[in-house]
Amino acid sequence: MSKKEQLYGLIRANPFISQQEMAQALGLSRSAVAGHVASLIRERRLVGRAYVLPQERSVLCIGAANLDRKLRTVEPLQLGTSNPATAGETFGGVARNIAENLARLGSPCALLTVLGEDSAGQALRAHAQHCGIDMTATPVLPGAATGTYTAVLDANGEMAVALADMALYEQMTPAFVAGRQAQRNAAALVIADLNLPHDTVALLLAEARRDGIPLAIVAVSQPKMARLPRDLSGLRLLILNRGELETRVGRPLPTEAAVRDACRAVQADGARDVIVTCGAAGVYHTYGHAADAREPLKATEDLQWLPAHEVEVVDVTGAGDAFSAAVCWTLAQGENDLTVACERGLRAAALTVQSAHTVSPELTAGLFSAAHTEQ
Repeated sequence: MSKKEQLYGLIRANPFISQQEMAQALGLSRSAVAGHVASLIRERRLVGRAYVLPQERSVLCIGAANLDRKLRTVEPLQLGTSNPATAGETFGGVARNIAENLARLGSPCALLTVLGEDSAGQALRAHAQHCGIDMTATPVLPGAATGTYTAVLDANGEMAVALADMALYEQMTPAFVAGRQAQRNAAALVIADLNLPHDTVALLLAEARRDGIPLAIVAVSQPKMARLPRDLSGLRLLILNRGELETRVGRPLPTEAAVRDACRAVQADGARDVIVTCGAAGVYHTYGHAADAREPLKATEDLQWLPAHEVEVVDVTGAGDAFSAAVCWTLAQGENDLTVACERGLRAAALTVQSAHTVSPELTAGLFSAAHTEQ
């Protein structure tokens, strides 16, 4: 990527960035920066200082970007013994997967994560650039290894167990994120996964309350639910599965009524909306809450159930991230109807499970056109 294109990326991320800051970030002189800015203005790619068209505001994803390894057994999985299997590597991480799905949907998007000083980190950045994901604010940590995620799938493509080496993301401290305020200020929507430390998630919630930029949080596992603060004021949307919701509220949720009560408890903690995914069965979603989140919900503010699409499963890896991306893409388009958002999410998830890829190369915004919806 040329210096001019890198400079343009900095301006898109932060329309208020100074020429001195750009010079320092790119290792250029002030006069060279001024020349590139003048060239962009002549090309009508810049209209003026601190001006960005609203539709160009990006969705910012914050969290994990891993090298994913998939092992799939050839025959039914047997524990305690060796299983013949096929193996492959791909790019993953919840935040990264969501960002790639958003890019395939045509949304300007940026990814804030940390990479190791290794070939995996270099490959992740190159792939993001190829997909159109801005990783300008993502650093390489000297001496560190890029995060890895290893999934063991059974012969039907269902996950049997997954192992994650993600200690690297403990470096994404509140100070780390606070130092990248410009990227968050330029975002139309911020999506964070729970690979982030607890205090960093708390900072994002506090800034969502203060600045009014919508924030969505996507859970990643039951153990990491401990990273979700008790006070969720300012949270536009929480996306999690049934087991993660059980961990949050500290009790089993065997019935729809139990799920409804648990969602109300999360809303009472401050979240505006909750989506509960139930794998191949479908999803629940809420309808928002009263002006005072601690008031009882009205009868019209209940829980909606949507069934999943019945498709032939090739590989479930990445389906939840495709769902989350389509939901958040819908919100970023200005559509606040969660039923519409979840219907799109379920279509994206169905497309993904029919693919051997973590992010389906067939995903486009056209999937949600009226013609596709009627099929």
